[in-house]
Amino acid sequence: MLEHRFNGPAFTIGIEEELMILDPRGLGLAQAIEPILAAVPPELDGQVKPELMQSVLEIATTPCDDVAAAGEELRILRRTVAEIAADRGLLLAASGTHPFALWEDQAIVDRPRYRELADELGFIARQELIFGTHVHVAIEDPDRAIYVADGLRRYMPLLLAMSANSPFWRGMRTGMMSSRTAVFRAFPRAGIPPHYGTWESYSNRVEQMMRGGSIDDYTYLWWDVRPHPDFGTVETRVFDQQTRLEHTIGLAALTISLAHRMSVLYETNQPLVDYPTELVDDNKVRAALRGMDGRLIDFWRGEQVPAEQMARGVLAEVAEHAEELGCAAELGLATELLDGNSGAHRQLRLAERSDDLAGLVREIAAATAP
Repeated sequence: MLEHRFNGPAFTIGIEEELMILDPRGLGLAQAIEPILAAVPPELDGQVKPELMQSVLEIATTPCDDVAAAGEELRILRRTVAEIAADRGLLLAASGTHPFALWEDQAIVDRPRYRELADELGFIARQELIFGTHVHVAIEDPDRAIYVADGLRRYMPLLLAMSANSPFWRGMRTGMMSSRTAVFRAFPRAGIPPHYGTWESYSNRVEQMMRGGSIDDYTYLWWDVRPHPDFGTVETRVFDQQTRLEHTIGLAALTISLAHRMSVLYETNQPLVDYPTELVDDNKVRAALRGMDGRLIDFWRGEQVPAEQMARGVLAEVAEHAEELGCAAELGLATELLDGNSGAHRQLRLAERSDDLAGLVREIAAATAP
């Protein structure tokens, strides 16, 4: 079976954010990751990284003891890279997509993994001009990790709806709250994952794909939620990148609280329902289209309910787990995404006042600053 590091301590947390690098003159994307990386101080080695495109910057916290510590580390990282960018005549901004940038204008980062990915997937990779947030939660024991990932699977549509922050793509209002989701659906091994059941089943399926030459390793499984054996975490990847730091922190608190709830159910031998992937994925499409304005299928009740109602119910369910983890205040930040206040809602309201998308990007950049 695959090697792993699911050996604790449990419920440490790490957060990764993908930020846009902007030319302040026209507010378009700038192919400028390399000069920023060259100026990162040694103490942040490994915490500021490239992504597929040269106009994308990733920041990542270290494993932190709690959500508050991760949030503060993320605040420092955002501030540091913003200062580095400003010194080079650049801006940074955070959103699920750039409202008017074109993927054809982007250059691929000159790293072996990214060059190989672009060569293998071609158009699928080259049009992936999107930005997301990833949350890692450490879990002890590999079977528990699979249980937690399987349990979180059905919450992916709701988490997407709450995080939706990409209503524009290529200069157009798409009619979707998360256009990023539609773009990333083209990738293989992405979206709602299978229900694996056990660590043995997960290992066997990954090793079968590796033997067949489909993937080099498990990191080429880009599921919305996935075990990360090398880190010993369960990684949730469904989120659109948040503009405001507080909303990233709120979603991280919700994620770790849900993971804690799943871990408690594992201890009590509560069996998980293997909801059909097509049913969970149908919910995800609803979330991408309408966000928090839509209706999602409540699997327990077997009926559609407003996403707002579902979100309030889930937040209430995990409140005691947030208290136990010491992140009740941070969980409260997630409530700011309710009542028509998601990132997509805010972008659309700004766009209603003016059809100047460069002005919209300027507003996003201003709200990105911690």
